[in-house]
This record gives sequence, structure tokens and C-alpha cells, in this order.
Amino acid sequence: MNSFELRKSNRNIFELLHKNPSKVLHILKKNCNFADFIKFIINLEQMCKTKNSNNMMKHNYCVIMAGGVGSRFWPFSRTDKPKQFLDFFGTGQSLLQMTVNRFASLVPSENILIVTNVQYRDLVLEQLPMLQSSQVLCEPARRNTAPCIAYAVARIKAMAKQQGETNANIVVAPSDHLILQEEKFIQTIANGLQFVASHEALLTLGMKPTRPDTGYGYIQIDGRQMTVDQAGTCKVRAFTEKPNLELAKKFVESGEFLWNSGIFLWNLQSIDAAFKAYLPEVANIFAAGAEALGTETEEAFIQEAFPTCPSISIDYGVMEHAKNVYVLPSDFGWSDLGTWGSLYDLSQKDENNNATLHCEARYYDSHGNIVTLPKGHMAVIQGVENCIIAESNGILLICKREEEQQIRQFHMDADDKWK
Repeated sequence: MNSFELRKSNRNIFELLHKNPSKVLHILKKNCNFADFIKFIINLEQMCKTKNSNNMMKHNYCVIMAGGVGSRFWPFSRTDKPKQFLDFFGTGQSLLQMTVNRFASLVPSENILIVTNVQYRDLVLEQLPMLQSSQVLCEPARRNTAPCIAYAVARIKAMAKQQGETNANIVVAPSDHLILQEEKFIQTIANGLQFVASHEALLTLGMKPTRPDTGYGYIQIDGRQMTVDQAGTCKVRAFTEKPNLELAKKFVESGEFLWNSGIFLWNLQSIDAAFKAYLPEVANIFAAGAEALGTETEEAFIQEAFPTCPSISIDYGVMEHAKNVYVLPSDFGWSDLGTWGSLYDLSQKDENNNATLHCEARYYDSHGNIVTLPKGHMAVIQGVENCIIAESNGILLICKREEEQQIRQFHMDADDKWK
């Protein structure tokens, strides 16, 4: 083997170095000039980094929660195809597809789990054909985020056991968030995964608030208890539900509060212990079916057991009680796309602050509107200000932006009328 052949046989270098390092050195000394030697070392270093990265990645898992109905985006978001399955910005990708792609460089595709309602199983597999059906965990009933996460954690525990592993690093994320600065997001998640891999901690991402918003929960940080690592994590002092405007202003002015993103990271042992300590009734349900998870009997077990779980969020059930909760202050252009108002804020606008999505629109004496119609349709709007104008599947909504909290009621009323 000459130096050229050695450099070309990258896949055998590790094996050869392990079996006969003196032979490798002999070949290098005999056949390589200094420049070739430096190139070889650089190549070898890069291969080592790649191998180490791959070894670390195989312990990373991603849980994406995709079971919501998106009722606040009615009529664009409907029960049969809620917002996580929609392409809001004409990119050719739904919010769910964008979310999965975001984690591709951090988590092996076989370690991605989608938790959704059973009625969306086929829709998930249609949009994510790279996943196996076993990677779609179907809830037979809606029980909020704690049982959703507990189910995924129990499955990951079974997967790790099958591979002879005792631990795993897990990131949990909603399927309907928008991230504007994806490189910063990926680096933040990578830092978080590294942190939880070496700490028995429950970590959440806290977004630096840009305004006093009443639509988000808040996390109060304890700046006196910084962790010893360089990730910049802080101990959490308290979680606060969505405040009124006056309180939200005080939160932002204090500099001690972050928006609660609903993105969590932990290792398997930490979250498993937390469920046993703070939601033992949920932990016991999945422990009883541990042998079924990952087998052909899993679906039957879940059909029977999952509906018996209490309906409770992970924040109420675990995070507000645990003593090892940390937050990583983050800023990567985040929005949970929870309302038409948040979509309006993120959309491009004309000189009169009108936002148009998916369609054509002509505005006359109109300001501050958001309009979305089926592709190929046109709206001509005169004398309208600060409204949501949305049409989908034969239903047209016209609603003042400041009154959008009534949309859920409009949705229920329309369903009652046209059943």
C-alpha cells in the first residue's frame, strides 16, 4: 500500500491503525512527503470528529408533539388537517416537515418519534415518508403534554434497552413552531443536548422576550445560580402562566423573565425519575406495559391504557415541582404560531401593513389586515382595517384582529349549525 492508496482507503484507516500502527507509520515515512503527511493528519482528524459525532448522535432522540387541532387558526386549520400539516408561507413544506428537517443534523432519522392523534397517523406518514410506521406514536385520546411525553419516554426506554443502552438524550418539541434563524437554533439544541448528557437536569429553552406579550407563559430565572458549564444555563426560580398586560410589562422590565417555548431537553434517567416522583400515576401506567412497547402488542396496550391517564401538562405535572429544572436563554427568531396575530407579526406586509398569504389581493383604503385565500383566488378589499380575512373549504371568516380570541367560539357555533 502506498501513501496515495492509504489516503484513499479512508474506511480502512481506523482498522489498520488499530491492528498495525507501526505499519501505517512505516508507509508514511517511506512514501509521504511533508505535505502529504499533513493532509493525511488533517483527513484523519476530520474522520475522528465525524466518528465521534456519529457516536454521540446515536444516543440522541427527538420527540415531536403533533396531535393538536389548531382551533385558533380556523378556518385555515381544520380538525381533519390542523395547522402542523399546513404550508403557511408557501415554502412547499408543512410546519411538521420543517420541524423534522430542523433536527436532521442532530438526531438519526430512526430516533425521531412523532406523537399524534390516531386520526393523523396516515397524514404524518404521507408527509414524512422517511419514517417507519413504528415511529408514529398514536394517542387514542387527547390527554395533554405530560402523558404524550411519558408515552414517548417509555418507548425510548424500550428502544435503548433493545440496543443494550441504559441512557439517551432527548429533545421534545412542538410541531408547529417557526424558527427564523435555524443555524442558531441547531447550535442551541446541540448545546442543550450536551448539557443534559452530563447533568441530571430537566432543561427548557427560554426565549428572550421582545415585547410584553400576554399570549405566552413566562419563566423566571435565578441569576444567582448559574451552572458551572459554559452553556449559559440558569436555574429556574418559577413558572408563570399567561399574565395580563400590566404584569407582562413588569416581567419584561425586570429582565428576569423569559418566554416559555415549550421545548424541553433531558436525559432518559432524569425524566424517568421525574415522572416517578411527580406523576407516579402516569409512570405506573406505562411501566405496566413496558414489555409491550416496541412490539406488536403495543397498540392494543395503548388503546386500553392511554385514556386512563389524567389530562395534565408537563409544566403543571412535572416542571413546576422538580428541583433540578434549568433554562437555556435563547434567541433564534422563535414564534409558536399560536394565533393569527403571531402569523400577522411574522408575515411580509405592504406599505399599509396588509399581509397577503397564498393568494392575490388588492387593497383600497385598507390597513393592517391579514388575508389568506386558496391559491389562485383574489380578494378586493376596500375600507377595511385590522381584520383577519380567511377562506378555506367553503368557509369565510372576517374578524377583527383584536377580537381573535372569539374564533374558537365561532368555530364551535359553525360546527353546531352545519352538522
